[in-house]
Order: sequence, then structure tokens, then C-alpha cells
Amino acid sequence: MANPNLDPEIEAAKYTKEAFKTEQGDNPGVLDTKAALKGARQILMGRFAEDAGLVQSLRSYLQDHGVVESKVIAGKEHEGEKFADYFDYSEPIKAVPSHRALALFRGRREQILMVSLRLDSEEEKPKWDSPHNPCEQRIANHFKIKNEGRADPWLADTVRWTWRITALRERAETEAINVFARNLKDLLLAAPAGPRVTIGLDTGMRTGVKVAVVDETGKVVDTDVIYPHQPKNDWTGSLMTLAKLAEKHKATLISIGNRMASRETDKLAQDLIKAKPELGLTKIVVSEAGASVYSASEYASKELPGMDVSLRGAVSIARRLQDPLAELVKIDPKSIGVGQYRRDVMQTQLARALVAVVEDCVNAVGVDVNTASAPLLARVSGLSSTVAEGIVAYRDSKGAFKSRLDLMSVPRLGEKTFEQAAGFLRIMNGQDPLDASAVHPESYPLAEKILKDIQKNVKEVIGDANLLQSLSPEKYANGQFGIPTVTDILKELEKPGRDPRPEFTTATFKEGVETIGDLKTDMILEGVVTNVATFGAFVDIEVHQDGLVHISALSNTFVKDPHAVVKAGQKVRVLEVDEKRKRIALTMRLSDEAPKAGTKPEQKIQNRPKQSEIKRPQEDRRQAAPMNNAMAMALAKLKK
Repeated sequence: MANPNLDPEIEAAKYTKEAFKTEQGDNPGVLDTKAALKGARQILMGRFAEDAGLVQSLRSYLQDHGVVESKVIAGKEHEGEKFADYFDYSEPIKAVPSHRALALFRGRREQILMVSLRLDSEEEKPKWDSPHNPCEQRIANHFKIKNEGRADPWLADTVRWTWRITALRERAETEAINVFARNLKDLLLAAPAGPRVTIGLDTGMRTGVKVAVVDETGKVVDTDVIYPHQPKNDWTGSLMTLAKLAEKHKATLISIGNRMASRETDKLAQDLIKAKPELGLTKIVVSEAGASVYSASEYASKELPGMDVSLRGAVSIARRLQDPLAELVKIDPKSIGVGQYRRDVMQTQLARALVAVVEDCVNAVGVDVNTASAPLLARVSGLSSTVAEGIVAYRDSKGAFKSRLDLMSVPRLGEKTFEQAAGFLRIMNGQDPLDASAVHPESYPLAEKILKDIQKNVKEVIGDANLLQSLSPEKYANGQFGIPTVTDILKELEKPGRDPRPEFTTATFKEGVETIGDLKTDMILEGVVTNVATFGAFVDIEVHQDGLVHISALSNTFVKDPHAVVKAGQKVRVLEVDEKRKRIALTMRLSDEAPKAGTKPEQKIQNRPKQSEIKRPQEDRRQAAPMNNAMAMALAKLKK
């Protein structure tokens, strides 16, 4: 940087192992000049990226004028078939959604694709001193790089790598992490089946199906292993075992993991329901993502001591149907696997975002302090893992908590911690009915004032919607408690401990459709949404391979956010089946027709409304070209 007249190759040679070689054999240098220059480039890229003003200027320009291109590396066509959509690809950077950007980066990392970034004013990859490249000119001016020294072209190329690579990746990663967070929230806040005796089935072929029965509280009351599939094929014996367990423990639900042999095991459960209708059983296939991680975890060893690791998975599958939130908090959020290109984003940022989502969900639902596990309690605002374990230990030794104030007796749970956490902790059937609500103890005096004014006790008021809605929040507001606080208290008394999660429902799968080969175009099926991405929703239709409903096929109206329109149990129509690539194209617009042979990819979804015909939200009509990130929005403000 200080002397661009130096030759990079000659300077790099001074740092190789050969240059540092001594008679003692001590050679701390790098392998060769190529490695030396690569290392130097990484250091400079870090320095260049720290110049916020320049980087923002380049990114803003690139946002409007950048074009992403990719080509398949010669000879990698067969190996990289899953990247076939990007073998000859070009798109303006502002139009590239996060999933496509991450797919491009993965294809490049796996050495299938060559990915490049150019400006729309350039026909080919630009030269550093190209007069048609404003970005390169800005860089040259900023770092005083001129076309005079031997090192100038190498320096310019180094800077080019900095802004060309990070601009697209950062936006893609941010959007992908947001998708992960939203999907995790939906999964954690999925409808709980509630306190019902449940049989959990961890499916398998040769090793058998692991069975665990849990009671209404999630306590394990029985376990077994059945072998209905190959090689033993003990179908009849397996039915008898499940029937006995269901009768013995009065089970009403069967929770089936969705991995290998799940479809065959689902058929077993269906045969049991038909053979024993008096049991009143209902079967549900659930995602077992992360179950194996839980089974081998230290917490599982403490929670289920002496139990075989494989059986722990069946316990987790049963419990996650009863209460998804309570069970899934025991697992590292990243292991749950909801989102797109999990391994292609910054892991620290992803972990931070997912942990925040878990905590938000736990606090939104609230926690029954007399039944919650230590991992669940640890997610409550203000409670550490140590305090959470202390609550469980105190509960085990002293018995159930009778009131929120009893929590103050737990070691290391001081006044500040109590103040933060009390509103999220519930004492069901305790001494004070308010302890089962979201009303914080510091607001109890206000609640008592309201009760005294209307001359009723709390048991008479709770659930009386007509009475509570007739009260005026303004009447009870004061310097300590404002109108919003009073309004919240009245709503909580109306429906104490209200759960924001939806009612529990199930999907009915079509008989005779068990593999991807059983699917036919125009077939209408019912499925469960397993994952939502920016480009659409993945739906489990029980063929061991989720189908994709593209965002354009989710509704007859414009869809800005797939989360807003998808839900479990929706009907879908099969548009196209690609067995070789294991891809299933679905649509939720049941009037859509399957594409004809030879149809181009962009024309595959028939009856798609034109952009001008799509009914867009008001805010979208105001934006001729929606901005993709904060930097672009800032640029738009500057233009104004």
C-alpha cells in the first residue's frame, strides 16, 4: 500500500518457507507466493471493508446496478444436478431473493458453479481501470490507486473482491435468518394437543419402532419396541402390543415421528384405529427434527436416567405433540432445522436470533411453574439456568408452589429476579387466582381496587366478559398505573392465562399415496405445512418428500409474506412430480392446472395472474421498486 511500485510476486516470495529456510530447518513462512498473496489479500479486504463511507457508497450503487451471473463448471453438470437452475443464470442483484443468493454461494463453495458480479453497464467482467465502472473508479480514487505502479492492478482486484462478495451475502444472510426466526416461532407456537395420554412412536425398519407412553403431565409410564416392518414383519404382534398399551393407560393420541418408515408406521396406527374404534385414538405425524439431539443430550440423561437413548426419542416425539413449546426448548434451536440454507449463514447471528425467538415465545405463552422443566424455566425473562434448576429442586423437595410469593424462598431468586420473571410464571389452582394469570404481582393492588369498587371477589369476576368490558380503564388509571396497564388487567381477568397458540387440529392424508411414485398430476391432497421460506411453503403430504407450493401459487391474491396464508391441513393440488430430482410442485390454488410437457419453468404454474392484475396491499402500490435492505432504503431517502 505504501509503495505500489513494488512487484507483488517479488515481495510475496520474501515470506515463503523457502525464504525463511535455515540450517536448523526452522521455516515459519507460508507455502508459496500464491499463499502469501492470498493471505495479504484477506488482511486488506478486512481493512477496506472497515471504511464505512466507501462501502456504503459502493453497496448503494451496486444495489441499483449490480447483476449476478453464474455458470456451471465444465464437467460438473451431472454432479451438480441440484443446481441445474443456476447453470446459466443472470439476474439484477436487487431482484435476487435470499434463497437464490445462498444457493449460488453454496454451488460455488461446492465447486459446481462459477459466480460473478458485474454492473449492468458492463458486458463482460470489468477491468480495474474500466471507464465504464464507477465503482472501480471510486475505489481507485479513495485509496489513491493509479495505473502507474506494478501493485496497483493487484490492489484494485483485492478491493473488488471486498465489495463484490459481501454486498449480496450480507443481505441474503439477513433475510435467511429472518426466515429461520419466523419459522421457529411458528413451530414453537404450534397448537398443543394438551394434557392427554399419548403414545410416541420413533419409527425405524430393521431396529424396530420404539414406543413410549406418557401420561397427561408428560411422565413416562411405559415403553416397548415393536417390529412391524422388515425383516421381522410382525404386523399382528405390533398391533396387539399397541392396543394393550392404549387400553392399559387410556391413551387417546398416537404421535408418529416423520423419518424412515413413518408412512408404514402411520398405516399401522390406522389399522389399529380401525380395529379398535372404541379406544377413540387419533394419530398425528409430527416433525422429529432435533429428537436425536435431545436423546443424546446431558439433560435427557438427567431427565430420563437409565433409559435407552433410542427410547428417549419416542418420549420426545410424544411430548412435542402434547406441548411443542415445552419440549422443543430442550433442544438447541439450530438443531430443529426450520429454514433455508442453515449452514450457509453466520452461525453466531443465527444462534442469537433463534435464542431471542425462543425466549419471546416462552414469555408470550407463560410457564406453569409446578410442571415446567428446567430448560423451559431458563427461557423465562430474568431466570438463569442455575435459578431454573433451583426452582425445580425446591419443587421436588418441598412440593408444589402455592403462590408466586413462595418463589422468593428459592435460593438465588432475589427481588430483582422475581420482579422480572413473576409475570411470566403461572401458579395453577393456587391460593390466589391472579397467580394463574399474566397480571404481575406489583399490579395486584390495582386489581384489588377494581374488585373493591365493583364489590365482587376475584372468582366472581374472572371470565365475566360482559362485566369487565363495561368497566372504564380511565376510572382506575393513576400516576403509577396508566390506561394501557389497566386495560391489560381487565383483559387478563376476562380470560386469565390466555394462550396465544391456535386450537389443535389435524390433517387427513390420502390412503394409497405412500411414495412419490404414487403421486399423479392434478391429484388433490391434504397436507401439513412443515417449513416456510421467502419463496413459498413446503408441505408434508406423507410421501417421504415434502412438496413445494411456490409463493405465486399460495393464493389468488398477491402474497407478500407466505406466513400470512399458510396453515396446517390445507388442501393442495399436485402440479408436477420430478422423481429423479425428488421435487414435487404443489399449488394451493385448486383451480390451477398441471403444466403441459415442454413448458418453460417460468410458465409452469397456469392461470397465474399478471402483475398488473394482482391485488397488492396499499403499501406495495406506493413502491415502484421495493428496497431489499436498510442501505438501499437510506439511499432512497438521500435521493428524496
